[in-house]
Amino acid sequence: MRASLEDVCGCFPTGRHYPGIAELIARTVGDVAGLSAHLAASEPWAAQKLAVIDFETTGLSAEQDRVIEVGVACFELGELTALKNWMCNPGIPIPEEARAIHNISDEDLASAPMFAQVMSELEALIRDHLPVAYNAPFDRGFLQAELARARRAVAGMGASSAPAFDSEVTWVDPLVWVRELHKDERGYRLTDVCGRLGIALETAHRAASDAEASGRVLMALAPRMPATYGELIRLQSQYAARQDVDLAINFRRG
Repeated sequence: MRASLEDVCGCFPTGRHYPGIAELIARTVGDVAGLSAHLAASEPWAAQKLAVIDFETTGLSAEQDRVIEVGVACFELGELTALKNWMCNPGIPIPEEARAIHNISDEDLASAPMFAQVMSELEALIRDHLPVAYNAPFDRGFLQAELARARRAVAGMGASSAPAFDSEVTWVDPLVWVRELHKDERGYRLTDVCGRLGIALETAHRAASDAEASGRVLMALAPRMPATYGELIRLQSQYAARQDVDLAINFRRG
């Protein structure tokens, strides 16, 4: 029987204090990989500044494809504080199968800036915000690939203060928590989850709309998630690894 989030508890059955146990727990949480330097592991995360990021792209490969739309929804104290959208000219044609999903055409992007031209504005918006994305490996991978290309193209760009720009920082991923907390439900797509939670998603597969909806899903799940930042990332990494194994097994069976 696998452990669930409900099995995680900071209480001891006897109610007694064990010498050194608080220090051990603090040290374990503090050693979690992937934490941003902007927030201590012991701090609550849900009320912090969060930047929910969503990309629409020309395809699924971060190395070969390009970002064509950037959406960011900023939250603080659980409330939406900013919603921003940029269109980006990818410099390559948009395949028909991608256009059929997001309905963005080459003509729509003919006069749009390249990603490198909006990068500074993006960084300024999400500075000091913890990064969030629904299915975070996808968006995180595209951001890192675009940053690598842009840094080669933009001379003299220094290190960014935005945690999302740091390749070592783990992004908060609502999808991992949906799969854990809704494991008895059918459908983990953002549209499915928004429907179950009563969250509006009027323009699916457009970046700003998806980013805002993803943030609202995260806020809806937050009361059932670990309260502190370190424990959130620690458990998320464990759950994500197990879920990847389960998906691989199910794929082979299918």
